[in-house]
Amino acid sequence: MKRYAHSIVLLVAWLLAGAGAHAAGLAVIVHASSNVEAMTREEVSHLFLGRIKTLPSGESAVVLDCLPQRDAFYRSLVGRGLPEINAYWARLRFAGRTQPPEQLPDGRAVLERVASEPGAIGYVDPVLIDRRVRTVLKLDY
Repeated sequence: MKRYAHSIVLLVAWLLAGAGAHAAGLAVIVHASSNVEAMTREEVSHLFLGRIKTLPSGESAVVLDCLPQRDAFYRSLVGRGLPEINAYWARLRFAGRTQPPEQLPDGRAVLERVASEPGAIGYVDPVLIDRRVRTVLKLDY
């Protein structure tokens, strides 16, 4: 019985430690060779809302949305849900001012695109990140 209780305690401790390691969040990523080391929330929001077209390094930005995580991203970044974000982009498109970020089907597609295109910026689940990209901002949700 004592051994069983000890095993339960270890299992619970392991599960709690794992829960902290997998906290919900997103990583904003750029190409590994980019001169951009880090970005502020404000810089990222300006890029993803079409207010600026270049990375802080001066390089033209290719902005990529990840469809499954789009709502969580915008809620975390600017505190707005998809209905508000979609209405925002509809107004800008109607006025002919700018185009929204390109939408990709999943995090792997975003990772591959950012890894292959130096000016690209996107967001993914941090577990997908590899050495081909650099995290410039972490967002919790």
